Amino acid sequence: MPRIVFLGLAGESREADVPEGGALVDLCDTFDAPIPFSCRSASCGTCRIVILEGANLLAEAEEEELQVLDAFGQAPPHRRLACQAKMVAGAGIVKVRAARDDE
Repeated sequence: MPRIVFLGLAGESREADVPEGGALVDLCDTFDAPIPFSCRSASCGTCRIVILEGANLLAEAEEEELQVLDAFGQAPPHRRLACQAKMVAGAGIVKVRAARDDE
């Protein structure tokens, strides 16, 4: 069963088991994760995250997400948009934190 760990910039965190995987945007809402959002549609980059562990448990980024990440000079597998990333079912831990503007 996959487990997600969300880390905020101020040191706050949330953890949850997510048996079915799912879209990170929905998991952030459900578990009150410390990840900022704005547009929720891959156009602003507010929800950029750093994948600290478990990038292999995320589905591949699609073109829209890749374009936004490219605008910030970032790319998968260790940089993603929480509004677009989706966990796949399977054992392991995905650990993410909100990206800072300077990285």
